[in-house]
Amino acid sequence: MTDRWLIVGAGGQLGTDLRRVLADRDVVALSRTSLDVTDEQAVHDAVVDAAPDFVVNAAAYTAVDAAEADEDAAFAANATAPWLLATACAATGARLVHVSTDYVFAGDADAPYDEAAPTAPKSAYGRTKLAGEHAVLERSAKNYVVRTAWVYGHDGANFVKTMAKLERERDTVSVVDDQRGSPTWAYELAGGLVALASSGAPGGIYHCTNSGETTWFGFTQAIFEELGADPARVLPTTTAAFPRPAPRPAYSVLGNRRWLAAGLEPLPGWRAALHDAFAAAPDAFRGAPL
Repeated sequence: MTDRWLIVGAGGQLGTDLRRVLADRDVVALSRTSLDVTDEQAVHDAVVDAAPDFVVNAAAYTAVDAAEADEDAAFAANATAPWLLATACAATGARLVHVSTDYVFAGDADAPYDEAAPTAPKSAYGRTKLAGEHAVLERSAKNYVVRTAWVYGHDGANFVKTMAKLERERDTVSVVDDQRGSPTWAYELAGGLVALASSGAPGGIYHCTNSGETTWFGFTQAIFEELGADPARVLPTTTAAFPRPAPRPAYSVLGNRRWLAAGLEPLPGWRAALHDAFAAAPDAFRGAPL
């Protein structure tokens, strides 16, 4: 019998790629306009009506800086909504795959964060995402929480599209070189989420990013290379030179010990993934409106 999937947040960057990965499966895809994830009755009815085996929650409040001034709104989307989804899944027997973030960590490590490493979010966004993790796992130990980082895709606004736009508009671009992480292509992340859910691995926390690490400066140099532009036009700078309302983790690299222990294939290296992303949709990042 074929598994049935419900994608929540199906109109977003990751949700769109989940629809691509699951194109040949039995899928119900609900975007923000078709489901208010903070409406308890609507969430319950959506899960009951879809009768899925797996629910993938790709909906989130991701405006990191705005969350500092409106933590209640971020909490509603990032913590209350996952609780409602997990409650509906518990009532119907569905298994929830919930996407979380590197921002649950302090960002002051010097080696990849293990899944069991202590959390210490420094931002409102990170606090609300951590609350969402707790909500999902408290409702059922069979649910999955998958932390990821530095996600970009063909759809929606993201860092790659922003840098491509700046490459067209400026002679040089200054990018921070003191934050490290693993750029992650949404399409490969989507494939990883489906693989995890389909594997029958124990519930709990997993990390899923493209392999390897770089800085935003190094990432931007690679983006320029893919655009056929001179990477020397990218200049390194510091986080202090670009103060923002929400603190950014200086170190966001996530270890994947539990992922490997479950017998799952790690995602390819970030640099190869970026090349493949450009090759898969040559016009997605070139001249695309933000």
